[in-house]
Amino acid sequence: MNLPALRRDSPQREKSGRASGALARKLLRKRVVIPVAACALAGAFALRLAGGGQPVSAAGLTYTTAPVERRDITAQITGSGALEAANSYSVTSLAEGNILTADFEEGDQVEEGTVLYTIDTSDLSSSLEQAQLSLDQAQRSYDSRVKDLEKLSVTAPKAGRVLALEVEAGDDVSAGQTVATLRNSDVMTLKVPFLSDEAASFYVGQSASVTLESTFETLEGTVSKVDRMDTVLEGGMMVRYVTVEVSNPGALTPSQTGSVTVDGCASAGSAPFEYAAEENITAEVSGQVASIQAQEGSWVNRGGVILTLTSDSVEDSLQSAADSLRNAQLSLESRQDQLDNYTITSPIRGTVIDKNYKAGETSEAGKVLCSIYDLSYLTMTLSVDELDISDIEVGQKVSITADAVEGKTYTGVVTKVSVAGTSSGGTTTYPVTVRIDETEGLLPGMNVDAAITLQSASGVLAIPAGALNRGNTVLVTADSPSAANGTAMEGGEYYSVPVEIGASDSSYIEITSGLQEGDTVAYIPTTGSGRFEMMIPGGMGVATFSDGAMPGGGMPNITVSAGGGPGGGRGGF
Repeated sequence: MNLPALRRDSPQREKSGRASGALARKLLRKRVVIPVAACALAGAFALRLAGGGQPVSAAGLTYTTAPVERRDITAQITGSGALEAANSYSVTSLAEGNILTADFEEGDQVEEGTVLYTIDTSDLSSSLEQAQLSLDQAQRSYDSRVKDLEKLSVTAPKAGRVLALEVEAGDDVSAGQTVATLRNSDVMTLKVPFLSDEAASFYVGQSASVTLESTFETLEGTVSKVDRMDTVLEGGMMVRYVTVEVSNPGALTPSQTGSVTVDGCASAGSAPFEYAAEENITAEVSGQVASIQAQEGSWVNRGGVILTLTSDSVEDSLQSAADSLRNAQLSLESRQDQLDNYTITSPIRGTVIDKNYKAGETSEAGKVLCSIYDLSYLTMTLSVDELDISDIEVGQKVSITADAVEGKTYTGVVTKVSVAGTSSGGTTTYPVTVRIDETEGLLPGMNVDAAITLQSASGVLAIPAGALNRGNTVLVTADSPSAANGTAMEGGEYYSVPVEIGASDSSYIEITSGLQEGDTVAYIPTTGSGRFEMMIPGGMGVATFSDGAMPGGGMPNITVSAGGGPGGGRGGF
């Protein structure tokens, strides 16, 4: 949208040294036509820039006079634009399906997070269930691969001493292959029968007395297990087997037998001694022996590592299982996110402007279901000319009027001054954002006028803007009190007086020093476009000067049209 550029209602740009550069840029934007023939007429015009830039009287020129008087001056930058909502949102659907609920109407106020629509999710339920099943399966596969990785560490199932190692570091090992033999000969066990009634009162940890049948030597032992099931021996005797552990003094072997007495009850038979642990250790997975942690003859506690394997296949399988698990998780999350799309909530707090779908209709992906405006405040964007943008800053007050609301002025504030300019036709403008909090009577889309006050002064001495010459000098009539401080021009009819200026608007400039009430200034008036006309001596025609060149002292654009002079010709400069 092309926005109208703000205009500054003050053509006087010389203040603070900015005017000459600004005026030069403005002149470059206009077509300047000064043919060589203008030189032949230079003497006829007697322009004001004779001798050091001071204005002089010129034959054939008519000056306008004006009194130096007190006025109120207000310098403003003005422009127009269209109002916009503080925030707006078009609510779209990402899901297709039957709309179950739409419990709101146009004009309703809604809060952020308010449920606007619910859509039937039956089509999504089956895919959610399938995604969950795939995740469970991937989790089981991953857990299995983790256990395989743990199996690369070959551990002792019971405490004991390494009787023999069957492999060396670097050997390849297959699943089920024996890699070591473990034996616990420090503790011997024997499992003997007791009458069931007697064994029922025994408990684990109870003291027992073991008698060797070969030597009748007695050893102290401990009950380690009591069977809970009865066994019938020959002759119909009901017994329960009790396992007792004894410390091996060094001479006990499985070839010896013994009987047991517990709490004064003797066993119903004897049994051979057994090692507390004796078994072959096998590898559960295939791999290569990376290191051996237990040497032959060394003691290993239950769960202690005997040797470690490495296996690329096991590690690769674990990584593959991990990837599959992550993919399954993402798939389920995606389905769950899709489920969220079936409940549509308001993204902002605002007013429902339009409602395009209602309950019972079918939503379409990408279609706008409704629109919501945040009308807590309004904004407008103005395009400010590059010559004026440095005068605009965040926080400045802005007066707003609207044709749709007669007799009321709203107050806005500048909230953003963008540095991203737009160039068109040799002019660059910059967008300025204005916020209006008091919005009664205003609606988005209304066209409004804006004014930003830059300077204001009340009851100050002022002169017409066209009366100020380059170098901040003013022509006053000879009878003005301030003429005494000036320099007489040719003929003594006018005096050039240096002045200091203050605020300015589209028509007048404040004089802070150099002039006083009672003075009369003289100047050649300009039209609204910075043009004035004069008759060329000798009946050659009419000369038109543009862009304030005469009042400001700069080089003018000159166009000459014949006015019935000799030959009746027309010319252009």
